[in-house]
Amino acid sequence: MRKLLPFAITSLLGAPAMNAVAADLTLKVEVPRLNVAEYHKPYVAIWLEKPDQTFAGNLSVWYDLKKRDNEGTKWLKDLRQWWRRSGRELQMPVEGVSGATRTTGEQTLSFAGDKGILAKLPAGDYQLIVEAAREGGGREVVKVPFQWQAKGEQNLKAQGSHELGTIAVTIK
Repeated sequence: MRKLLPFAITSLLGAPAMNAVAADLTLKVEVPRLNVAEYHKPYVAIWLEKPDQTFAGNLSVWYDLKKRDNEGTKWLKDLRQWWRRSGRELQMPVEGVSGATRTTGEQTLSFAGDKGILAKLPAGDYQLIVEAAREGGGREVVKVPFQWQAKGEQNLKAQGSHELGTIAVTIK
């Protein structure tokens, strides 16, 4: 019995320490400048899915916050995959998730592993999804598979083809 007691205490004390390790996620989203007559900034939704494509949580949603009478929310439906997975159930704006559309170029977002959806995310395999839709333009979805709370740093990239450029994910 004495030999088992130190093992049991170490196991009990060690378990919370292993779960307390939080990773941070940095995301770079390239919004390309398109050569079109009338350019509109894209609406963008960024969320996480499990390998079976079930929704795991929202990270960010960019839309036109300045439209009168909150009319910018009317076009969120154009982010079709995100809308079906979680958008239609949200009351916009969402604190810490929603924000204004972004200009062309590389946009960097950082998410602390001990806050928001990442704090509750169990270790395992996921996909980071970036969906963009633009008025008078197209729609595009880019997926980046990753492992949450894997050992070591992960540097992952995926390439969009028209509405999105390079999507880079760093998990530390």
